[in-house]
Amino acid sequence: MEQDMSGLLALLDDVAGIAKIAAASVDDISANAAKAGSKAVGVVVDDAAVTPKYVQGFEPARELPIIWRIARGSVFNKIVILLPAALLMAAFAPWLVPPLLILGGSYLCFEGAEKIVHVLMPHDEHSGGPDGSHDVGDPAHLEEKKVKGAIKTDFILSAEIMTLALSTIDATEVWIQAAVLALVGLGITALVYGAVAVIVKMDDVGLWLTQVGRLGATRAVGRGIVKGMPWVMKLLAFVGTAAMLWVGGSIIVHSLAQMGWPLPEETIHHYAEAVAHGVGADLQAAALWIATAAMDFVLGLAWGLVLVPVVTKLVMPLFGKAGAQH
Repeated sequence: MEQDMSGLLALLDDVAGIAKIAAASVDDISANAAKAGSKAVGVVVDDAAVTPKYVQGFEPARELPIIWRIARGSVFNKIVILLPAALLMAAFAPWLVPPLLILGGSYLCFEGAEKIVHVLMPHDEHSGGPDGSHDVGDPAHLEEKKVKGAIKTDFILSAEIMTLALSTIDATEVWIQAAVLALVGLGITALVYGAVAVIVKMDDVGLWLTQVGRLGATRAVGRGIVKGMPWVMKLLAFVGTAAMLWVGGSIIVHSLAQMGWPLPEETIHHYAEAVAHGVGADLQAAALWIATAAMDFVLGLAWGLVLVPVVTKLVMPLFGKAGAQH
């Protein structure tokens, strides 16, 4: 009897140990996913700011189906293509992570700087977009072109998100890395495209309130939503552009330090600490973050302005010629 009891207690002890390990693993996955998600905030804001343009000009009934199609493409990009590629890179070529992060950070800097140049410099509002959508007359064909263009853009942003997530994972176990990447990929996709769906349909909600609201206050809220949404979209675009430049600069500086050139990161940290020491103790942490982000933003903008003519005058024409040959 005593042997049976001791065996049962040993079994229960083993089960408790397994449960502790499982709980610790869940904590590791959650902590790593939260860390990775916060690191990718700039790309997420950019994704949410960019996507609504792909449903502009369509009937309201087609807006949510288009967003759903893009979201499904985004999940396929992240889970089926990029997640296995990230795991293979982590296992066999971890040295590729910093250069890829620099490449992705440079893309963010280029996109942010290009948007600023587009606003400040004269341009043709009626010229065709990069997907040639203005030249398509058939609505079904136009929708197909828009969705494909959005999924291509999402692939680049998703690659940056997954690479960023991979660079922040502390665990060495492959299954934990896979779980973190899957959790980050699915969570960010749901967050981005859920937010996009809400943003896109808010003007319809406002219009509906103006039509069916029984109270004057309800109708006034509806009118306020309808009038305010264009400003919300402008604010979102502004925040997205700023986030791209700030995060892009930060990624490049940190990746250069990982590759053996810590001078830019150390210099920015030195000046940010000097700014933080100039304010009260209660505000030092906030001042340090703001000063660092501001310098990362300036660096990202400067690098982006260098890349704009290189990409638009050299890289894009070369890709265009290559595509025409095929």
